Amino acid sequence: MLKALDTIPLRDGSSVRVRPIRPDDKEELRRALGRLSDESVQRRFLSPKPALSASELRYLTELDGHDHVALVAEPLDRPGMIVAVGRFVRLPADPETADIAIVVGDALQGQGLGTRLGELLTDEALAHGIRRFSATMLGDNVPTQRLMSKLSDRLERSSSHGAAEVLAELAA
Repeated sequence: MLKALDTIPLRDGSSVRVRPIRPDDKEELRRALGRLSDESVQRRFLSPKPALSASELRYLTELDGHDHVALVAEPLDRPGMIVAVGRFVRLPADPETADIAIVVGDALQGQGLGTRLGELLTDEALAHGIRRFSATMLGDNVPTQRLMSKLSDRLERSSSHGAAEVLAELAA
């Protein structure tokens, strides 16, 4: 699994520290969900999500670091406070493809953090033999569509019933 990473500077001049998620992040992950706007929750989960269950918190924080990798960002002045999460989960039916999901807290959206998390996840995925990211999103989720375009020059898109599927080939 990834080790602690360097500080990431944001566009507004502030910085965050990015590190692998840990099992002891469960309670802070629960609080982080509560700090998201309804729109951000909808974009991440494709539906309202008032809370995370105990089993979801286990799934989201107790990872193998190979098939399931997640990074969190925390402000330098508030260690332990999760302000963004990015993760990928390898698809069992296609081991060279992983689903990717990134959520950035509302106060830090537009600061380049989602892009940086995507780049770090891409590097980690390639190191683990993953060659493609897939993402399911609401059809009007322009920020995520832009992010996927930044991660790959080769995208395949499809849509159905208001949702969009994007498959991104990762550059070596």
